[in-house]
Amino acid sequence: MSKPFYITTPIYYPSDKLHIGHAYCTVAADTMARYKRMQGYDVMFLTGTDEHGQKIEDKAKAKGVTPKQYVDDIVDGILKLWKLLNISNDKFIRTTDGYHEEAVKKIFKQLYDQGDIYKGHYEGWYCTPCESFWTETQLKDGKCPDCGREVKRSEEEAYFFRLSAYADKLVAYYEDHPDFVEPQSRLNEMINNFIKPGLEDLCVSRTSFTWGIPVDFDPKHVVYVWIDALSNYITALGYGSDDDSLYRKYWPADVHLVGKEIVRFHTIIWPAMLMALNLPLPKKVFGHGWLVIGGGKMSKSKGNVVDPVVLCERYGVDAIRYFLLREIPFGSDGNFTNEALVSRINSDLANDLGNLVSRTQAMIEKYFAGTLPTEREAEPIDEDLISLAMATKENAEKYLDNMQFSSALAEIWKLISRTNKYIDETMPWALAKDEAKMPRLATVLYNLAECIRISAILIAPFMPSTTPVILEGLGLSGADAKWQETAAWGVLPKDLTVKKGEALFPRIDMKKELEELEKLTGLDAAGHTVEKKEEKAPKTEEKPEGVATLIGIEDFAKVELRAAKIKLCEPVKKSDKLLRLELDDGEGTRQVVSGIAKWYRPDDLVGKTVILVANLKPAKLRGVESCGMILAADAAEDDVRVVFLDDAVPAGAKIR
Repeated sequence: MSKPFYITTPIYYPSDKLHIGHAYCTVAADTMARYKRMQGYDVMFLTGTDEHGQKIEDKAKAKGVTPKQYVDDIVDGILKLWKLLNISNDKFIRTTDGYHEEAVKKIFKQLYDQGDIYKGHYEGWYCTPCESFWTETQLKDGKCPDCGREVKRSEEEAYFFRLSAYADKLVAYYEDHPDFVEPQSRLNEMINNFIKPGLEDLCVSRTSFTWGIPVDFDPKHVVYVWIDALSNYITALGYGSDDDSLYRKYWPADVHLVGKEIVRFHTIIWPAMLMALNLPLPKKVFGHGWLVIGGGKMSKSKGNVVDPVVLCERYGVDAIRYFLLREIPFGSDGNFTNEALVSRINSDLANDLGNLVSRTQAMIEKYFAGTLPTEREAEPIDEDLISLAMATKENAEKYLDNMQFSSALAEIWKLISRTNKYIDETMPWALAKDEAKMPRLATVLYNLAECIRISAILIAPFMPSTTPVILEGLGLSGADAKWQETAAWGVLPKDLTVKKGEALFPRIDMKKELEELEKLTGLDAAGHTVEKKEEKAPKTEEKPEGVATLIGIEDFAKVELRAAKIKLCEPVKKSDKLLRLELDDGEGTRQVVSGIAKWYRPDDLVGKTVILVANLKPAKLRGVESCGMILAADAAEDDVRVVFLDDAVPAGAKIR
């Protein structure tokens, strides 16, 4: 009976279509699942979507559709993406699936009945994009510590999970299971940043929105994300249903693959829930790093996300899968650039692998009409190549077993590189000139073909579409991709017949390609967002700006800066950028128009004290006269912050 192996990705939040960062995690999980299957394991590979919450509800409302209609559309795109990327998941769970919702209700009720969930009152700060509550001390510069976005004050009745009661048990578990969290640095973060400062009980229900699983014994509440989403790993296996056979077979999970930003949920909240339910904990949680673009995390708000569909259509799925897992050590952050992508395709796939396959096939066709003779003549130089070939499987497995995908591929490429070197050492073209050396030439070409066979099978988990193409060229089929046979030599028939096909990975013109990619992705070669050129200049009426040049103190003295209190604030009609402010400048009321509507709501500004440029020449913006300007700062890319003064500063006070 095959040993079970259960691997999961996080369930992705379908607020928008997924980008290459999401594909990265799923491709890694797929590679691991394929590897284990090839080893003979009975694999269960789970992925899916986390579909409830306020953010979805808000997005659906803005689009004029129901939340279910909204997520159905996004999920359809995700399923198509996974098909494109050749993802071999055994199951896809949606938190809107009926069986999941029923199981979550049971889990919530059990935790409530045994006292691990209690009713209370929540008061604190809420980040809608992250669906996280934060205390005042947890905020970073008044914003969400995870994503850096604005938070809003929230007060409501809520149910709480007694997370604080499990702090000591969690620490004890970490000590007894040192491999539970990987890399080790992630575990250190959890202990130092969350457990040592003290775990607080966790809000696990909401009343401020309705898009979620209702608490069946208190229907005005919906089950919040922690219990809803995290439970998917067991509900997908039938836990809490009439048929839990899959749960009994596959749980506990061998590994949860997650991004580093959600390690906290999977190594603190999820284990505590399982402890409360008296269920086994997963064997491992692996928190991989981010694909970094231009020095920062991919973000739709920054406009620096990369669409995997665009890349796959241009270079092929396997080239993208290879790049993602070869370029970046799994567990660390890695920079995604167009230049690195093209370079890796050219060097590793076109020059090394593709060239080796095409040269070998071409030489067998040229010198032996496509079929090798059976007479052989070995030489000592062959032994070095054969020894490396037979050791590569074990060398790669040491890294694969620890999800060090880049290092595993590096081991395989050592064989590919050594095989290319073997061609230069043996010089088949020189051997072909002497009829007496035909047995030696046949041996050299057979050795090349065997190394290609072994390499092709070893890359199968990473590049599942490429392997059968290579094997077919050797007269084999996909069914011949047997993992255990990569440690054996002489599997190919002595009278091997090859079938020459198209080039696997044609070489790419770097300069031309980078220019094309810049147009397609909006990113330059180094991964920085390219500024889009406007066809026509913006209206100066709407955005008057000065140009900074060196000035003397006498020039600066001409600027009158004054404290002013905002008495009224409202949007300017027919403009989505402008707000009209009525200010008390210490001498009376004056009207100022400011282009800050994208970053501030009018109600949030009333009563604030700002810095007014009081002697600025009046200008009309959208037909509204502006008598001055308030100071603001470019805090980050696409982020503007108004400069506020302490409320104790009186209106009219001069700024100097």
